[in-house]
Amino acid sequence: MSPEDTPEDINAAPEPATPEPMRPEQADFDRGLRIAEALIFASDRPVPALRVQMALPEGVEAGAVLTALAAQTAGRAVELVEVGGGWAFRTALDLAPAITRVVEVPRRLPRAAMEALSIVAYHQPVTRAEIEEIRGAALAQTTLDALLDAGLVTSRGRKETPGRPTLWGTTPKFLDQFGLKSLGELPRKEELVSNDLAVVELQGEPTGAPPLIEDHAA
Repeated sequence: MSPEDTPEDINAAPEPATPEPMRPEQADFDRGLRIAEALIFASDRPVPALRVQMALPEGVEAGAVLTALAAQTAGRAVELVEVGGGWAFRTALDLAPAITRVVEVPRRLPRAAMEALSIVAYHQPVTRAEIEEIRGAALAQTTLDALLDAGLVTSRGRKETPGRPTLWGTTPKFLDQFGLKSLGELPRKEELVSNDLAVVELQGEPTGAPPLIEDHAA
């Protein structure tokens, strides 16, 4: 120890290294993550990637931001998932049993409405008469109104046949309600039967039908 050194000098802790300043690109990306999270959280419906892109800083890609945000939330109680042609926050599926014990479950559609919805989903665009032919029973206006009020089906134009009947198809809300990214994710009938799920027996050339949820109180 030199004469100039003091005990304080010897025992003093080294000064912490000065952190490197964040690169502008990283700062923009991190801000993009926050913007996307806030935008999706504030929306009452799935947000398309294009809409997210419009809100992001210049040079930040929505695809990269959404992928990163989905990875960050994976395994958490609330996860970012792609549904119905957009992105939305959803509670983790494994927590559903605990949540449904204390959260009011929305009223389910009656069986007739679920049968009609199944036919529309797999045969769209389809007319009311075609729904009735496939189902083998008349489709009450109240049943169709229930699907319209729920936002699950919508008009897809008119069929170029005598009378030009309305064509019906499903909506983005239908995909969101059933947790589907697209209609291509609809399960095949064989898969539903193998899982012991109740399905609609469709006539004609169906590819399958989603499980029925019957409301006996309806």
